[in-house]
Amino acid sequence: MAGGYIRVKCGDCENEQIVFSKAATVVNCAVCGTTLAVPSGGNAHIDHEVVETVEAR
Repeated sequence: MAGGYIRVKCGDCENEQIVFSKAATVVNCAVCGTTLAVPSGGNAHIDHEVVETVEAR
Protein backbone atom coordinates (compact mmCIF):
# COMPACT_ATOMS: atom_id res chain seq x y z
CA MET A 1 0.00 0.00 0.00
CA ALA A 2 1.35 3.42 -0.95
CA GLY A 3 0.05 5.14 2.17
CA GLY A 4 -2.22 4.54 5.10
CA TYR A 5 -4.45 6.32 7.53
CA ILE A 6 -3.60 7.19 11.10
CA ARG A 7 -5.66 8.46 14.01
CA VAL A 8 -4.08 11.62 15.45
CA LYS A 9 -5.01 13.19 18.80
CA CYS A 10 -4.95 16.99 18.86
CA GLY A 11 -2.68 18.27 21.62
CA ASP A 12 -4.88 21.32 22.23
CA CYS A 13 -8.47 20.02 22.36
CA GLU A 14 -7.84 16.23 22.45
CA ASN A 15 -10.06 15.64 19.41
CA GLU A 16 -9.11 12.45 17.53
CA GLN A 17 -9.08 12.72 13.75
CA ILE A 18 -8.12 10.32 10.97
CA VAL A 19 -5.40 11.68 8.66
CA PHE A 20 -3.78 10.23 5.53
CA SER A 21 -0.14 9.45 6.35
CA LYS A 22 1.08 10.99 3.08
CA ALA A 23 -1.07 14.13 3.25
CA ALA A 24 -0.41 16.50 0.35
CA THR A 25 -1.98 19.52 2.06
CA VAL A 26 -1.92 20.93 5.58
CA VAL A 27 -4.48 19.14 7.79
CA ASN A 28 -6.11 21.15 10.57
CA CYS A 29 -8.12 19.93 13.55
CA ALA A 30 -11.83 20.00 12.73
CA VAL A 31 -12.66 21.29 16.23
CA CYS A 32 -10.06 23.95 17.13
CA GLY A 33 -8.13 24.51 13.88
CA THR A 34 -4.67 23.49 15.18
CA THR A 35 -2.36 22.15 12.46
CA LEU A 36 -2.16 18.35 12.77
CA ALA A 37 -0.16 17.38 9.68
CA VAL A 38 2.14 19.21 7.29
CA PRO A 39 3.21 17.72 3.94
CA SER A 40 6.94 17.00 3.65
CA GLY A 41 7.42 15.37 0.26
CA GLY A 42 6.75 11.86 1.60
CA ASN A 43 5.08 11.00 4.85
CA ALA A 44 3.38 13.97 6.47
CA HIS A 45 5.13 15.58 9.44
CA ILE A 46 2.92 15.15 12.52
CA ASP A 47 3.68 16.96 15.81
CA HIS A 48 0.78 15.45 17.76
CA GLU A 49 0.17 12.04 19.32
CA VAL A 50 -0.47 9.19 16.87
CA VAL A 51 -3.11 7.05 18.58
CA GLU A 52 -3.27 4.17 16.08
CA THR A 53 -2.88 3.07 12.49
CA VAL A 54 -6.27 2.54 10.89
CA GLU A 55 -6.48 -0.75 9.02
CA ALA A 56 -8.32 -0.96 5.67
CA ARG A 57 -11.15 -3.48 5.51
